[in-house]
Amino acid sequence: MTLIKSISGIRGTIGGRAGDTLNPLDIVKFTSAYATLIRRTTTIKSNKIVVGRDARISGPMVKNVVCGTLMGMGFDVVNIGLATTPTTEIAVTMEGACGGIIITASHNPRMWNALKLLNSRGEFLNKEEGNEVLRIAEAEDFEYADVDHLGSYCEDNTYDQKHIDLVLGLDLVDVEAISKANFRIAFDSVNSVGGVILPKLLEQLGVKTVTGLFTEPSGDFQHNPEPLEKNLSDIKALMQKGEHDIAFIVDPDVDRLALFCEDGTMYGEEYTLVTVADYILQHTPGNTVSNLSSTRALRDVTRKYGCEYNASAVGEVNVVTKMKETGAVIGGEGNGGVIYPAAHYGRDALVGIALILTYLAKKGMKASELRATYPPYFIAKNRIDLTPDTDVDAILERVKEMYASEEVNDIDGVKIDFPDKWVHLRKSNTEPIIRVYSEAATMEAADAIGKKIMDVVYSMV
Repeated sequence: MTLIKSISGIRGTIGGRAGDTLNPLDIVKFTSAYATLIRRTTTIKSNKIVVGRDARISGPMVKNVVCGTLMGMGFDVVNIGLATTPTTEIAVTMEGACGGIIITASHNPRMWNALKLLNSRGEFLNKEEGNEVLRIAEAEDFEYADVDHLGSYCEDNTYDQKHIDLVLGLDLVDVEAISKANFRIAFDSVNSVGGVILPKLLEQLGVKTVTGLFTEPSGDFQHNPEPLEKNLSDIKALMQKGEHDIAFIVDPDVDRLALFCEDGTMYGEEYTLVTVADYILQHTPGNTVSNLSSTRALRDVTRKYGCEYNASAVGEVNVVTKMKETGAVIGGEGNGGVIYPAAHYGRDALVGIALILTYLAKKGMKASELRATYPPYFIAKNRIDLTPDTDVDAILERVKEMYASEEVNDIDGVKIDFPDKWVHLRKSNTEPIIRVYSEAATMEAADAIGKKIMDVVYSMV
């Protein structure tokens, strides 16, 4: 059983002993620490904190503990119920709240759950804030409210529609064009909140033919919930019948979006963001951002429109920070995470779906035809297993020195950009390993350059 405490929140498996897993005692401690940070740092006069959750089996238990703890800390809780991560982010700003907690373990299996922590802008805490939450929790440096200052509790189940309204109101979402295209759409919502909100979104976008798989929000995931092709045999088989134009696949908290083409081939989750950016840049030219481990195709598309691409460290908060620094009009992560500032600064599969359908409708192309217009890249993922006493930082520094003649970026590990490929080495924060991501024009070439750098590392150990 596992409990992982990090700057981005707390996650773990349900059950077991305190301190070893995600259990009520640790949930109380971490929620109290977060509430203490918000109380000490917020500039918002509101006393509200928004709570939303995905459909995990443990969700009601975790929600009750979180909400009770926040009330005990003197905060007024707005529980928006079953809600996506982006819906909860939007609710924080719409409520004028001073923070929010999303109860979701994202793409982790059913026995996991987690708390994702938001600031008053509905964005994830930065590194300094996250570290302070960890410090407060470790020191148990928090104090609960007395009986006259306990927080209140209310439920608001209107935010799905408010989220949809925000998406429909985006200037580059054309509901009329989507409706006229008569799309036949399939989706897989892996037994979580996507099964609640996606049918509503598609109906209001004017889509008349919709087939949903695993739509019951039971939390009893019928396949591995990470939206990778190896986990998506059911939706792939459905698309291979040739009866749908495109399929959308989301993870349990609906911040990642993967696609299948009309012929049953996977679009490639790296190309979700690339496609959205291609459409956005045609209408609102500007900078783009993705993390260092994302496909080079976004850079290529950005430069095609005479705009500037920038890379950030891995992690949504880092992407958002770089987007704000560079005034990016679109950005995100290669795992299917689309961040469109015109909507909000968070990965949002609903935004991605609406923009991609608009683009397909206007282009009059099949999904496979549109995918073929982008540079073909393939990403290989490997890992280097080391011993706990290995000085990983020293190894990465030596790799950087060895490849100094190439374009090297060291803001997050070491990324080596060759003219026709790249390799990114990242140190794990929880295990003695180095993750190795590599990209090239073929999977064989990507794997080969990755393993070549791995051999270099092994020769140093």
